[in-house]
Amino acid sequence: MPFAAHPDFVLEAQRHIRDPSQFKWYAVTLLAFVLYAYATEVERGRWDVFAAGLAVWLADWFNEIINALILKASDRAPLWATTGPSAYQFLVGLNVEIMFMFALAGIVYVKLLPKDRAVRILGMPNRLAVALGLSVTSVAVELFLHATGTFHWEYWWWNTPFVPLIIVFGYLWFFLFAAWVYDAPDQGARWRRLGGLAAIDVVLALVFGVGLGWL
Repeated sequence: MPFAAHPDFVLEAQRHIRDPSQFKWYAVTLLAFVLYAYATEVERGRWDVFAAGLAVWLADWFNEIINALILKASDRAPLWATTGPSAYQFLVGLNVEIMFMFALAGIVYVKLLPKDRAVRILGMPNRLAVALGLSVTSVAVELFLHATGTFHWEYWWWNTPFVPLIIVFGYLWFFLFAAWVYDAPDQGARWRRLGGLAAIDVVLALVFGVGLGWL
């Protein structure tokens, strides 16, 4: 399919990808807030919370890379794309504001978990219940952003009314992965679990981004 077959919102998003002229200084302030949140956990010695924060961040990078590859494979559209004012656009569906939001989301998630892992919420294990609640909330935000015309879906099966698919594959697995990292039996297991996804992200970025230029 010719390049012109891309929807207008895809063309707009592609124009802004890694365009330095789009940079805005408030991105540095957002970075400082994120660093403060992580530094606080280091100060408290809560490496489990620190790792859970990185887990969601790395999970989102995995999804965003796959989303960009779907655009390349389809030659039409990714599953989602972002447009509108942004401090910086990394990928077709990832800007700096979203990136920093996910950098904090994992920390927020584990701080909402009950201390007792056996506690059930609405009959569900608390890790799943809290993850599901945050995932539903996140998709509700996406619906609002979609209504503003700054967040876009193209395919009928990744769109309204099929939001359960977005809940599960767009968010829920992020938080469940963070719980798996957070609940690791020891630090070695925790960093191995986290490092496995980090390695996958790096390989995907190097092969498809640096090597093939598809991202």
